Amino acid sequence: MGFFIVLSILPFFPFFLVYWIMYGWKKDKRVALRSAMDVTTLFLIFSVSALFNLTFDSNFGFYLTLILILIALGIIGGAQNRLKGKVDGGRMFRAVWRMAFVIMSFGYVLFTIFGLFRYFMKQM
Repeated sequence: MGFFIVLSILPFFPFFLVYWIMYGWKKDKRVALRSAMDVTTLFLIFSVSALFNLTFDSNFGFYLTLILILIALGIIGGAQNRLKGKVDGGRMFRAVWRMAFVIMSFGYVLFTIFGLFRYFMKQM
């Protein structure tokens, strides 16, 4: 449990670790990058949720993240159903999971900068 917490606090460590392992194993940068993104997304979800909770003094960060992921699944599933007449669950989940990586990475940087700014302003 402690190792998971450390990796959630610093989510770029699992990214580089998984990328390095997968690239060494498969020798394919694309596979290594996608695997690293998929694994890191889980850690980013917990990190951004915690940073949201610290920034806004709430306990709603994880639930907000979960609601947004579920809404994205519904939107992409609806679009797949309209375009193709059926929903490919694996493809839908993979698309949302990779979008979550990009959005959570941006959120991690944004909340970290905001938190540091807020901390330094309190010290002055």
